[in-house]
Amino acid sequence: MQAGLPTMQEVQSAVELIRRLLQELDRMLLGRAELHRLVVVALLSRGHVLLEGVPGVGKTTLIKALGQLLHLDFKRVQFTPDLMPSDILGSHILQEGPDGRRELVFRPGPIFTNLLLADEINRASPKTQSALLEAMQERQVTLLGTTRPLPEPFFVLASQNPIELEGTYPLPEAQLDRFLFKLLVAQVDEEVLEGIISTRRRGEPPSPTWTLSREDLAKLYHLMERIYLPRMVSRYIARLVSATHPHNDQAPPLVKEYVSYGSSPRGAIALAEAARAHALVCGRPTVGFEDVRAVAVPALQHRVLLTYKARLDRITPAQVVQQVLEHVRPVPLDLPEDLEVQSSGSNRREG
Repeated sequence: MQAGLPTMQEVQSAVELIRRLLQELDRMLLGRAELHRLVVVALLSRGHVLLEGVPGVGKTTLIKALGQLLHLDFKRVQFTPDLMPSDILGSHILQEGPDGRRELVFRPGPIFTNLLLADEINRASPKTQSALLEAMQERQVTLLGTTRPLPEPFFVLASQNPIELEGTYPLPEAQLDRFLFKLLVAQVDEEVLEGIISTRRRGEPPSPTWTLSREDLAKLYHLMERIYLPRMVSRYIARLVSATHPHNDQAPPLVKEYVSYGSSPRGAIALAEAARAHALVCGRPTVGFEDVRAVAVPALQHRVLLTYKARLDRITPAQVVQQVLEHVRPVPLDLPEDLEVQSSGSNRREG
């Protein structure tokens, strides 16, 4: 790995690739610019993405479009109540060889791909959902004592319907924690709807006119390794995650009243990696406080477990994380005022 901060020429070259990727996504799918930006940030972070929304808002279409734009192997699994773990991971089949001997031969499942679309993931049983745990965290699958690595890179892009809809199962907390981002896909406005009706026959998006090569994607990942995270920013991330726990001194009122469990350490790691990717998308070789704030809600909202009272009072995890951002200052209160000014100025120069 090349040492040191990336040069501005390298950063600008990467920004141009990212800009073209986002431009193509925005052309294929109307009215989702901010959503596309966050999905690309997650992919640069090598993280999995969970898209939640009612049926018909374009969750699956977005993931399929991304599969077209990236030169990666792409497979889709439709999650249903009767889906079994072997339907995802693969299974061993007894086969007879040329010499007449029978042996178990492994037939890999659709998870052995670069980009896995887990469509309506919360319509499968918890047993089937748990089949993804090892794959999402360790990028490998273990069956009958044999561990097989998954291709690199490996992403799970999952769509789910709101839990209030019929035929859904809540995702286990352990699996939710493995998603880098949870993104809420809302309805588009009437202007976007008119554009879809006017330019999309049967709602089908146009074919891509440009794709990102594997070589260019590898360059982006290599550059991501060199984006610098200042110590002051990493401390800010640690303080934000700690403040999501109700017994922490820095926890704001919503956390103390409505949160049962705060974010895990995996949430802090996810926040740091996503902030690096956001800095690169914005053309900066160094992470700033603003990068952390831009990705905090999608990175933490699914890692905050609310009490039953929160549901009665209609408090959402996003509201809780937003109050944490408002409550926790980038620079600790116990720093001398002159040092606080110097630190904030230093971070702005680095950013």
